[in-house]
Amino acid sequence: MTTYPIDSVRMKRDLAMLVAINTENPPGQERQAAECVAGWLRDAGFDLSFSEYAPGRTNVIAVLKNGQGPVFAFNTHLDTVPAGGGWSSDPFTLTEREGRLYGRGACDAKGPLVAMVEALRQLAALRHAWSGTLMGVFTADEEVASEGAKFYVKDAPPTIDFAVIGEPTSNATFSAHKGSLRPRVRVKGVSAHSGTPELGVNAIYQSAKLLGLIEQSHQQQVRCRCHALVGNASLTVTRIHGGHADNVVPDSCELLLDRRMVPGEDEAVVKAELQQLLDHAQAASGVEAEIIAWQPTTGGATETDSGEAIVQHSLAACHRHGQSEPGPFGFQGGCDLVHFRTLGAKGVVIGPGSLAVAHKPDEFVPVEEFIAAAAIYLDIALAMLPQEKSA
Repeated sequence: MTTYPIDSVRMKRDLAMLVAINTENPPGQERQAAECVAGWLRDAGFDLSFSEYAPGRTNVIAVLKNGQGPVFAFNTHLDTVPAGGGWSSDPFTLTEREGRLYGRGACDAKGPLVAMVEALRQLAALRHAWSGTLMGVFTADEEVASEGAKFYVKDAPPTIDFAVIGEPTSNATFSAHKGSLRPRVRVKGVSAHSGTPELGVNAIYQSAKLLGLIEQSHQQQVRCRCHALVGNASLTVTRIHGGHADNVVPDSCELLLDRRMVPGEDEAVVKAELQQLLDHAQAASGVEAEIIAWQPTTGGATETDSGEAIVQHSLAACHRHGQSEPGPFGFQGGCDLVHFRTLGAKGVVIGPGSLAVAHKPDEFVPVEEFIAAAAIYLDIALAMLPQEKSA
């Protein structure tokens, strides 16, 4: 177990400072939070840089080179979902009560971020104990479409060997997550006066035929694709909009489909299958429909094999620091791990707090988990960045 002193007072102070910076997404505006984190890590000896994919939508990248060895990165996101109503206290004022720290982002994901910063500080002070390159890559926009992570990886930055992604997992190890595609589908009809509907083709009725085929596809094909850690793939409809006047038979109706992919599914193949579904709807039921756009999502599915060293060291570290069921598990949703995998990184997702309270009023992180997360992160980095041995 790590015996290095974790500064819990500093961690609470930092989390309070970060929660007070409103990074609700939309609109995000992560620049101030990025500058705050940069200041902490610059003081610890890291080289800092920023990248923006849009004004105010800012990633911050910290790098500390310490001899030969692998590249290890911590990553999580600066943005939060909107605070909304129903809070018992100000969502932008960190409040401690009954062993919990309350505030928007306390667990998703400013709590994990602060725990990572604490681990980075400790590692900067322990350069004799490890060798390689240490990074903190903290990104914008994970909550909507992972634009920050996508922007970071698109220009082929240096290869990352290992990555730990901070999301609320109750300090358990997650080594896989689902991916998603969201096609916008327009179903066509022919408009007519609502008093003579037989003179038109009602796009809403046509959509109803397509809805049945979508449900059938999910039940008979898609959900049969199962992954041991993340469960079943899925296909469903999450939005529908049709018609433009009370007295007109609608000539179009739009559906938003949500297709969740499991690790091993190929995005191009899944897109082709969705088009085949629309082709079948026209051949079998006379439904004329087309995909008119793809809504942005966090990205595809991925996994790191459970036998990989980073997974095994993560499981051990989580167990040492209080998690009796360390995993490995899989996320039903997506996160930024998939983007770091494109850089060659083998990685896991670990963080304090629970998804059960994320995105809700009175979001909180348990104090013990929050402090333990810093020790877990520190242990994993030390295990994956072994000290150079003397010749």
